[in-house]
Amino acid sequence: MRQQYHTRKTLDGSHTWDVHKLITTASSLAVKDVLLSNIKELDENYWYANKAPIIRDIALHAKLVNESDLSYPIILCSEGRVMDGMHRCCKALILGHKSIKAVQFDKTPPPDYSDVDISTLPYDDDFEAL
Repeated sequence: MRQQYHTRKTLDGSHTWDVHKLITTASSLAVKDVLLSNIKELDENYWYANKAPIIRDIALHAKLVNESDLSYPIILCSEGRVMDGMHRCCKALILGHKSIKAVQFDKTPPPDYSDVDISTLPYDDDFEAL
């Protein structure tokens, strides 16, 4: 899996989690079904809050949605917000599913980074953009 980060703005700055670490931490959590109608991010500007997307951006996301694997549960923070799995949520929505498999933290893990520019974090060099 390519390197990914989840970032969330808060009242005291921005918090960023390493998704690989989240997956490891969440691996022992019970899997449950969550209604897609409860995934607030499906009705928010989740990916493009800082810039208007160009067609290449949309094509890359379409590719990632298409390649996503619904057999892996999405990861929710303790408040029910998506920390990993938006491409899977999109795929489930496109396919007409009413729910998606998820794990949810009882207590959200502390962030790996605070107030960091995510473009400065390490990413896989072999990931090919379109």
